[in-house]
Amino acid sequence: MVSLADRLQQCYSGAVYDVMRDLGLVPRVLPRTILGLTKTMKAAGPVFTVRGRPDPDVSAHESLLAWTGLLSKAPAGHVVVCQPQDDVRALMGELSAETLKLRGVRGYIVDGGCRDTGFIEAAGYPVFCRYTTPIDIVAGWVPEAFDEPITIGNVVISPGDYILADRDGIVVIPKDEAERVVARTEEVMRTESALRQAIRNGQDPQEAYLQYGKF
Repeated sequence: MVSLADRLQQCYSGAVYDVMRDLGLVPRVLPRTILGLTKTMKAAGPVFTVRGRPDPDVSAHESLLAWTGLLSKAPAGHVVVCQPQDDVRALMGELSAETLKLRGVRGYIVDGGCRDTGFIEAAGYPVFCRYTTPIDIVAGWVPEAFDEPITIGNVVISPGDYILADRDGIVVIPKDEAERVVARTEEVMRTESALRQAIRNGQDPQEAYLQYGKF
C-alpha cells in the first residue's frame, strides 16, 4: 500500500493550498523566504520538530555531541522541521544531510541557514532554508526540544502534522486532516489534468471553468 507521505509527495503545494481553503481549513504556509537549495527539491511527509538556541558557552565537543544526537533522533519516514532561533549559523551541512538521507529521513526544513550546499545538491537530498553561510553550529548552538510544537513565521507546527515543500512554497497540513486533504488534492489534480487537456484542445477558458469548476 502506498503511504500517505508518498501520496503527498506526488501532490504540489498550490493544489494542497487550494484544497485546504475550499475545505474551510486555514491554509498554513511557511514564510516564502524558506526555499529549496534547488528548484527541483521536494519533501513531503509527517513532521518531526526540532527547536534549538544559540549558546555562547557550549564547548565544541558538547555542541557536536548534541547535534549528532539530533541526527540520531530523527525518525525514518519523516521530514525534520527545525526552528533554530538563530540567524547566524548553518543548521545543515554535507555530512548531516548524508546521514539523514541514509537513515530514511524524507527531508529537512529550517528557519535558518545551510552550508556545503554543492555537496548536498549533488547528493540530491531535499533541504529548504532561508540563507547559506559557512558558519556552523560548533561551540555556538544546541538543540533544546524535540517533537514539540514549534512556530515558524505565524505557523504553529505540531509533531505528526504533514508538510509538503516544493518549488512554490511550503504548506503544513494538520495531522487530523491529512488523509482528507491528500485524498481531495488527488481528486483535484485529476480534474486539473482534464481541464488542462481541454484548454490545450482549444476550449474557451470561461466555458472550461464552468464545466470543471476550477481554473
